[in-house]
Amino acid sequence: MNAISFSRVSVRVAVDGSETPKTLLHDFSLDLSERRIGVIGANGSGKSTLLRLINGLVEPSDGAVTVHGLSAVSDVRRVRGNVGFVFTDPLSQLVMPTGREDVELSLRRSVKNSRERAAKAEAVLARFGLLHLADQSIYELSGGERQLLALAAVLAVDPTVLVLDEPSTLLDLRNRELLRRTVAGLDQQVIMSTHDLELAMDMDRVLVVESGRIVFDGSAAEAVARYRALCAAPLPGARLGEASR
Repeated sequence: MNAISFSRVSVRVAVDGSETPKTLLHDFSLDLSERRIGVIGANGSGKSTLLRLINGLVEPSDGAVTVHGLSAVSDVRRVRGNVGFVFTDPLSQLVMPTGREDVELSLRRSVKNSRERAAKAEAVLARFGLLHLADQSIYELSGGERQLLALAAVLAVDPTVLVLDEPSTLLDLRNRELLRRTVAGLDQQVIMSTHDLELAMDMDRVLVVESGRIVFDGSAAEAVARYRALCAAPLPGARLGEASR
């Protein structure tokens, strides 16, 4: 029950002008129970689709996805109460003018008293070293600062699972290391897609996704080696010299 389970899951989407749907993820089954799980693969491989299945942002065309025994389709509201999701672009989820207001908005359902909510929001911002940014416009912040605020807003409600979709894309080295330390210290189960192979090496288990298929599932070191080998292989149908262009 304390696992995220995919049972014979596939995802297909309609394509304009075509009678044949496009398959984003081919039939797969997984049980994810490790504390830290990474997902790596090329752009367009299906990583984000896999992550979005976990909290019902994408529904499976076939099969079932459950989070701690709850269906990510029929029990999606309860699942989203347990699963915090941080997008690659923080501006897609920071909806209030300032970070303080965004964290308070996250807490509105769970903390009814406005003074208690304000106090908890301040504590959350302080915990992540963001209090000095709390009242600045989010448009005055760097991409990395926005990403860390988005993470704080999601963690404010204490989800049991944290899903991160390429969270380090906008981060400089200092903020990347802050993210790395923050993730390492969290109590939540963390599932993270990333192009940063050093971050992937911190994971207990890593999935390699290629063309909508999970082509490797195992230790971080083996997964990174497999992914490097995939990247080094010439593209199907490429002529000599084209693969490196």
